[in-house]
Amino acid sequence: MTCLMIDVEGLGLINSDIERIKHPLVGGIILFARNYKNRPQLIKLIISIRKIKQNLLIAVDHEGGRVQRFKDEFTNIPKMSLFGKIYQKDRDRANKIAKLSGWVIAEELAAIDIDFSFTPVLDVDYGASSVIGDRAFHQDIDTISELASSLVEGLDFGGMQSVGKHFPGHGFIKSDTHLETATDNRSLETIQKNDMLTFDRLIQKGVKGIMPSHVVYSSCDHSPAGLSGFWLQDQLRDRLGFEGAIFSDDMSMQAAQDSENNITLRVKRALIAGCDMVLVCNSPIELDKLMGELQWKPDVKSLERLQLMKLNRDKNNLTCCNHNIDEARSIIAQVSVSYTHLTLPTIYSV
Repeated sequence: MTCLMIDVEGLGLINSDIERIKHPLVGGIILFARNYKNRPQLIKLIISIRKIKQNLLIAVDHEGGRVQRFKDEFTNIPKMSLFGKIYQKDRDRANKIAKLSGWVIAEELAAIDIDFSFTPVLDVDYGASSVIGDRAFHQDIDTISELASSLVEGLDFGGMQSVGKHFPGHGFIKSDTHLETATDNRSLETIQKNDMLTFDRLIQKGVKGIMPSHVVYSSCDHSPAGLSGFWLQDQLRDRLGFEGAIFSDDMSMQAAQDSENNITLRVKRALIAGCDMVLVCNSPIELDKLMGELQWKPDVKSLERLQLMKLNRDKNNLTCCNHNIDEARSIIAQVSVSYTHLTLPTIYSV
């Protein structure tokens, strides 16, 4: 298992996918909606990937709401903001549903041999960011921390690790890092006392993975967080004491490209800054260039951190919160219908 997580092009492997997976630096695969037609096809694809490299990490963005790559034949997990709305009415019920949702995510992905989902979103909903928006649990730090902890407990109940994102917080700024450079001008103290608190609390709860944002926090460093030793080493490792795996966001996103045009230098900067695994997706030409140029030898501790992200098949709980898996799916399915009429005020400043 080594330092690159890449994508594959379609519903089945083609020769170029196979050659890329065989590359010695490839240690993970991330799947997208384009890789999914139905469960039998997806299982066949994953089996074919595992035949090439058995120990690869296979991951997906399966947060729920508008970021859930597999829909048909899977439980539709509500958007996280819905849990925040429920929380305002019934705290215990919100936490129960969040935990059940984490368990269902873990059970359904584990059944097809996926190691983990890049979830939960720990960003604060300030009402400014459309790319975060309803992916965030709430605008209140305590509410986010509590609901995210419940979701993580559910994932863990199903033997699956979690990845908190987007460190140190993406919710304050309007810009979408997929499309443009995004700059947050707030002070380090403000970020530490607000956005970073959710990450601090979830790290204390045992989150094993963190994904940094591609936002530039200009009062602290001129590099995006995912390419910044200040954020990944000084703040995440040293200040917050995080000992788990750090996964970059996709290095093909525009904000990352704006920071460093050369893909090989971009990825190397992320690795030097402290990422254990770097994602390169949706850019096969750049990926092939990278594979021909990158020289990197991960240290033993980095490999150990990544190994801890593997699905734990020893956990085989048949119930969660006194519900079996079918009951849990039914409860989750009813949530969206029952609570879509609720609205929340939006906070536009810290």
